[in-house]
Amino acid sequence: MDLTSGAFWAALGSIILANVVLSGDNAVVIALAARSLPPQQQKKAIFWGSGAAIVMRIVLTLIAVEMLKWPWLKVVGAVLLVYIGVSLLQEDEGEGGEAHEAGGMIAAIRTILVADLVMSLDNVLAVAAAAKGDNVLLVIGLAVSIPLIIFGSTLLLKVMERFPIIITLGAALLGFLAGEMLLTDPAVTSRFGELSHEVVNGAGAVGAVLVVGLGMWLQRRARARAEAAEQA
Repeated sequence: MDLTSGAFWAALGSIILANVVLSGDNAVVIALAARSLPPQQQKKAIFWGSGAAIVMRIVLTLIAVEMLKWPWLKVVGAVLLVYIGVSLLQEDEGEGGEAHEAGGMIAAIRTILVADLVMSLDNVLAVAAAAKGDNVLLVIGLAVSIPLIIFGSTLLLKVMERFPIIITLGAALLGFLAGEMLLTDPAVTSRFGELSHEVVNGAGAVGAVLVVGLGMWLQRRARARAEAAEQA
């Protein structure tokens, strides 16, 4: 495509806009995963996690149309999102040390990558449609999106520090997405047909309640164990 043409810049703008709009939930996960790290570790986790996620998303976009036809893929993704959402609600262990911080950053990046992979299954279709088959344009558009996603994640981190309830809402979002993914998997729709938006949204609500409820229960159990250990 001609770099000087209006069509190129219009398509590029469409890719960037679609990616930023559809990456709101990804920014939430990035912020959640990095929130318990020291400030310097947070910046590194957000930068490397976002960059690696975009690279992975480029590859995923090229094969997403075929992948979304695979039965049980979204079911597995839904289970992973529930696990990630519950894990992100868990309290920090509070162990210090350089090795712990490095391990925490690696764990945060791994969480960002897995969550981005799962949540991008549907999103990449819109990005691929905006690229109109031009892979070079696709790569440029997604690469330009990196700083925008990093900025959104960094901003969310600051907001989370002031309003911790956002952490719970972020975990609930993952549960909601998990419920939606579960009922839109080809294995489910081939057996029960295309389900209505009301049913799919209802499954999302159940998923949100499940993640928050399970996460809070595990939090209380961890606190009880810690108190028992202190008293022993």
